[in-house]
Amino acid sequence: MRILVLGGTGYLGRHAAARLRALPGARILAAGRSATAEFGVDLAADPVERLAKTLAAAAPDAVVNCAGATGGDPVTLAEANARGPAVLCAALREAAPTARLVHLGSAAEYGPGVPGTPVTESAPACPVTLYGATKLAGTAAITTSALDAVVLRVGNPVGPGAPVASLPGRLASLLRSAGRNPEAVLRLGDLSAHRDFVDVRDVAQAVALAVTEPGHLPPVLNIGGGTAVAIGELVDGLARRAGFSGRLEESAGGSARSAPVSWQCSDISAAARALGWRPAHTLDDALTALWSATTETVP
Repeated sequence: MRILVLGGTGYLGRHAAARLRALPGARILAAGRSATAEFGVDLAADPVERLAKTLAAAAPDAVVNCAGATGGDPVTLAEANARGPAVLCAALREAAPTARLVHLGSAAEYGPGVPGTPVTESAPACPVTLYGATKLAGTAAITTSALDAVVLRVGNPVGPGAPVASLPGRLASLLRSAGRNPEAVLRLGDLSAHRDFVDVRDVAQAVALAVTEPGHLPPVLNIGGGTAVAIGELVDGLARRAGFSGRLEESAGGSARSAPVSWQCSDISAAARALGWRPAHTLDDALTALWSATTETVP
């Protein structure tokens, strides 16, 4: 099975590609802007004609799109998250119309949740950030493409290799720098918001199942932990693993990508029915793996 992976050098992409390589008979074809990519692709800029030629040369049985932007100016977000999926669908229709497309979306597409009520895939999508809006536009391009495609709407991924642009990755970096200094002070944003955290390795498993599932798949599937957890619990858990003895200072506000959303949780029962997927790792597992990977990178 030939599987073309776009964005395979990113956080989710690295884990997804590693899991896909373990599939029997799978050949993973790397595509992206990296000089080491087997196929040069820039979804934010490539015209449909050029991308179609690339796809024809790759002749994939499946395409996994992990490419996207979590930050940047409006143009960057729109090009990566909205234009990219639209161009990819147009090129696939021309060059590889029977290939399965697995696209990574985001729970940010839903917008604020109602406390105590996990959101299902049929709920209205009402993003309140530009990031969420551009990701929703990408999802719309996928679900209206008439391709054999599924969008995996991912919650808040946690685990080894989390980037510093994410709260878990940034916190791990700060804790590593602080060490066990009792005078250290870490200043963080509002920790009262609730998020649906999911181990990045479970996300990778969902990708593998979506690629290999022989039957028809729903257009959108939630991939999360299925539980709303206060951000403060994640912070405390990682601080304990680091042996942090300093002081945590909480302030109002947060990132532009997530601050307007105080509660979020996904109903993951549809993924269980369609893929036989359930999270295999707890948040504790994810935090342990994240901190172990963080300390391994210390010179």
